Amino acid sequence: MAESAKKVAQQTVDRLEQVAENVRKRFDKVTEGTFRDKIKEGRFADSVDHGIDQGRRESRSRKAR
Repeated sequence: MAESAKKVAQQTVDRLEQVAENVRKRFDKVTEGTFRDKIKEGRFADSVDHGIDQGRRESRSRKAR
């Protein structure tokens, strides 16, 4: 019984890895890799609206009082 459970577990892991790989491939195909490449290159790192962040900090400091 334990051996068959291990076999089923291994088959499940293999299947999930294949599904994950298929999802990655389809995502890259749909986005043509550009979105993921932009994230990896850090292109979105500087596009943050600092005014919103400052407002959040001020709001938190008012709540703490």
